[in-house]
Amino acid sequence: MAVLDTLRASKRLPVLQVAKTSVATIAAWLIAGALIPGQLPVFAAIAALLVVQPSVNQSLGKGIERSIGVMLGVIVASALSLAFGSTSWIVLVAVLVAMFIAWALKMTPATGNQVAISAMLTLALGAATPNYALDRVLETLIGAAIGIIVNAAIVPPVAIAPARSEVALLGGELAASADRLAGALETTQTRADIEALMIEARLLRPMREAADAAIEAGTESLTLNPRRSAHREELAQLRALLEQLGPIVTQLIGMTRAFADHYDASLHDEPTVRAIAEQLHRVAHDIRLAARVAEPEPEPMTSMVPALTSALVVRPPTSSHWILIGSLLEDLRRIREELGAES
Repeated sequence: MAVLDTLRASKRLPVLQVAKTSVATIAAWLIAGALIPGQLPVFAAIAALLVVQPSVNQSLGKGIERSIGVMLGVIVASALSLAFGSTSWIVLVAVLVAMFIAWALKMTPATGNQVAISAMLTLALGAATPNYALDRVLETLIGAAIGIIVNAAIVPPVAIAPARSEVALLGGELAASADRLAGALETTQTRADIEALMIEARLLRPMREAADAAIEAGTESLTLNPRRSAHREELAQLRALLEQLGPIVTQLIGMTRAFADHYDASLHDEPTVRAIAEQLHRVAHDIRLAARVAEPEPEPMTSMVPALTSALVVRPPTSSHWILIGSLLEDLRRIREELGAES
């Protein structure tokens, strides 16, 4: 079962991606075969197959990688063939030489493998003469160009929906965490309750990282994409929202950590602690209000007016709680600043 798991992806490729790859491969085979007769257009078909990627920007990068790899590979194969003839052991030598050249040039593993594969195919499929090598390079360029054109022309992928979903999930969970901490400040907690509260707060970090990665993927999907103008503003809003929520994640985790470290059963009797809890409920409301831009169909809210409209009045705490209250107040002040509230 472990071997089978390595062969299976967590989710299937979109059907459109499979269709575009098929169209590009067939078109490259037919066009390259018509323009460069005499040999089966294997290099063109492979180039088109590899170049169709989830984004146009990735397709361009893969096309450049494939072209450079083929050029170096056929040069190595041609040089060795002209020097030592067409014996079978030349194929192995060509692979070794190609790999070491790629290593010396600090190429990526994918490009290095491409150089070796191209050298091997050049020697295996035909005589490595200068004309043959030039035809294979041109064939590769044709296949790569067709792959890029097909990927850009047929509904270029835009990865905005995953970014919106991840940012919306972060906003919802961040608001829920603020409400949970507020509830913990208002009532007596067991050690198990505090541990659960801390675990839930720590989960905000991977959610923030997932949202950041999704926005980066969305940005890449818009690069060189003909549809980018229709989605650029939406992605900018999502990025601005993440930049606003990111520091709040850090502050809220810090508040939860301080609460867990300094908790005692009399804490919720402090008037200032109850006031902080009320402020956290208001923070949760304002986070949900800010995160509505990430929700395609936001749920109705009880109030569309920001709740952090008044400053917090602090009463002197008892000596046993002033360290915790001071820590909570500082983090709360920073959260209020991120949400645009007055001090």
